[in-house]
Amino acid sequence: MKVLPCGHLAPAAGARVCAHLTTDNGPRCFRVLTGVATRYDLLCTTCAEADTPELVDVCAGCFDRAEGLARLGWLGSPEVLLRDRDLGGTWTTTACPVTPLNDRCLAALPDGWLAWTADGLVALDPAPRHVSAVDLPAESPSKQAPEPALYTPVDGRFAAAVADYGRYGVVVDLASGALALTLDRQDYHPGTVRFPVAFVGPLVVAATGWNRLDAFDPATGRLLTERVTTYEENPEHYFDYFFGAMLPSPSGRSLLVDGWVWHPEGIPLVLDCAAWFAGDRHAPEHGRTLAVRDEWDMPMAWVDDETVALQEIGDKQRIDGIQLHDARTGRRTGMFAGPTGRMWGHGGLLYVTTDDGFEVWDPAEGARIGFVPGFHPTAHGNGAFAELRAGRLRIWTPEA
Repeated sequence: MKVLPCGHLAPAAGARVCAHLTTDNGPRCFRVLTGVATRYDLLCTTCAEADTPELVDVCAGCFDRAEGLARLGWLGSPEVLLRDRDLGGTWTTTACPVTPLNDRCLAALPDGWLAWTADGLVALDPAPRHVSAVDLPAESPSKQAPEPALYTPVDGRFAAAVADYGRYGVVVDLASGALALTLDRQDYHPGTVRFPVAFVGPLVVAATGWNRLDAFDPATGRLLTERVTTYEENPEHYFDYFFGAMLPSPSGRSLLVDGWVWHPEGIPLVLDCAAWFAGDRHAPEHGRTLAVRDEWDMPMAWVDDETVALQEIGDKQRIDGIQLHDARTGRRTGMFAGPTGRMWGHGGLLYVTTDDGFEVWDPAEGARIGFVPGFHPTAHGNGAFAELRAGRLRIWTPEA
């Protein structure tokens, strides 16, 4: 091991910086893509404009310090790795005279699917069966019109029908069709985020304010997480954060949350549900930050119980692709270019619906490994992906 140009006897970071970034007070810089996958070097403005900039190896610590100065965006283009192969799996297509209200109004049941239609909730198991009407209160006028969205738990007992970018929602008992719970996140800027709701084990977690989550037992409607979170009464646990879309981890131990804070900045978080339900009353107010960006309401997924995938790559200026983060530490652990569109994680792979069709990406390879043209699923559950449109239900189940 030799002393690096940064002055440290340490392994090289594996990426280079320009000589101006080896000092403690270096200038702001670009991330300059090398054209090999998503590898990049860090260059100040002067060196980025030079024909032959001087690039040097530095240790990981010094590269991370210089990375903090990378506020000028990206230069160059990444390499998108396409290694498509036959994915196999099972296809079924059936006639289905049911029309969901939109692409977020189809959800999985243990033995079929549930659609939110103009007539209410309709179970497809396999024949259509009316379950319940859905009546939400009228929303206040907003720049962002509310959009219906439907969620179901793994056991399929309940369903949450909510207004994304709106204030209200309901939880319905699918066995009886009865209303189990009403949801109201109040009227402070709901039009900026999707409705925060998720089923975690036997419980439903939902926003009861712009900056507050609560857990309920949907079988009884009982609130399980009473606590004080206002700044006036409990400033230590006041959380200045707009909760948005939420995804439970495969085990249900954590929640991935897409939200934002004023100025505004998008900040995806991981919340420790295991600690919350075990007695840490203020766990939702102390989530782990994964990134700080100038956008939110972007596709995200769990690769596995420890790894989160976020679209897109970067902060202020971004490129199409995936950032992988360790859910326990928040640290970025990898990235690869390409995916853009609604996304699900399953079996260690990422599945993305695009304008052209359905893509399968392997985060370990950083490559697309399969593509199905013309297939645009809008729901996932029990390992299957479903597309319901034009009177036809089309389902693909990947090989285990």
